[in-house]
Amino acid sequence: MRRLCLFAFGLTLVVVVLGAYTRLTDAGLGCPDWPGCYGFHYVPSSAQEHDAAALRFPDSPLEVTKARNEMVHRYAAGTLGVTILLMALWSLRAAQRAYRGFAWGLLALVCGQATLGMLTVTLNLLPFVVMGHLLGGFTILALLFLLLCKTRSPRLPYRGSGLGGCFLLALGALLLQISLGGWTAANYAAMACLELPVCQGDWPSQWQWSAFHPHGVPAQNYQYGVLSQDERVTIHVAHRLWAMVTALALLRLAWRLWRQPALRHWGVWLALGLSLQLALGVANVVLHLPLAVAVAHNAGAALLLLILTGTGIRLWQARAHPVLMQDLVAATNGH
Repeated sequence: MRRLCLFAFGLTLVVVVLGAYTRLTDAGLGCPDWPGCYGFHYVPSSAQEHDAAALRFPDSPLEVTKARNEMVHRYAAGTLGVTILLMALWSLRAAQRAYRGFAWGLLALVCGQATLGMLTVTLNLLPFVVMGHLLGGFTILALLFLLLCKTRSPRLPYRGSGLGGCFLLALGALLLQISLGGWTAANYAAMACLELPVCQGDWPSQWQWSAFHPHGVPAQNYQYGVLSQDERVTIHVAHRLWAMVTALALLRLAWRLWRQPALRHWGVWLALGLSLQLALGVANVVLHLPLAVAVAHNAGAALLLLILTGTGIRLWQARAHPVLMQDLVAATNGH
C-alpha cells in the first residue's frame, strides 16, 4: 500500500507540473475532443491521419506540438487514475478501515478530476472549470502526501500551544492564493502587469469586480482569455496583494515553528519555500513569464502546500496523543 501510495504521489507531482506546462504552452485545446485526440487515441502523425483530423474538426487545425503536450498530460493522468484504483482495491485487504475510506475517497476525487478535465475541453477552457481542475490536482497531491505520512510510524514533535490557529490562518491564506493564481492563469492575466512594484500606474481606477464572476463573459471559446484589460489587471493585482498577506501569514507560522525545537525543520522549509516562491513570482514579471519560471512557480505553490500539510499532520498527531505529548514536553524542557 505504501509503495503504491509513494508511486501515486510522485506521479501526481508529474501530472501537476505537466498540467501547468500544458496550460502555459496554450495546449489546453491541443486536442479538441476527449479522451482521444482528433478521434485517435494518440497524436495523429501520418499524412492520412492529419487529413482525417482536418475533416473531423475543420475549425480546430491540428498543431502537433500542442496535441502532444495535451496527450502526454492525459496519459500521465490516466496512469494516475489506474494507480489510485489499484490502491483502492488493495485497501480492501488493509486491517484499518480508515485506509479503505481514504483510498476510495481518493478514487472518487480522481473521477471528479477526470470529469473536470473533460469539461475543460468540451467547455473550451471555461475559466471556472480550469481553476477547479487545477485545485483538484493540488488537493489529490496533498491527500496522497497525507496518506503517505499516515502510513509511517507516528511522531509527536509538537510542544506548546497556540499553533493551531496560526496554522489554519496560514493554510487558508495559501489556499486562497493558489485559487487566485489559478484564476490568473485561466484568464490569461499573468502578463496584465509588466512593472514592479506597481501595476500600470493608477491601477485602483481600473479595478473591476466583474473580473471575479465565476462564469465571466459568455463566449464560445475562452482560449487566450475574453476579459477586458482592466479586468485582467484587477485579477493580477489581487493575486499580488494577497501574495503579501499570504507571505506574512506563512512567515508568522514559520517563526512560531522555529521556536519549537522539534518543529524547527518545518519552519526552515517553510521559510525557504516561501522565499523561492516569491523570487519566482518576481521573476515572472521581470522576465515576462518565461515558460520554465512559470512552471516552477506552479510547482512552488504545490511545495508550500505540501509543507503545510506535513506541518498540520505533526500538530494533529500531538493533539491526538496528549499523554505522549506531555512526556515529550517534559523531555524537551529537561534538555
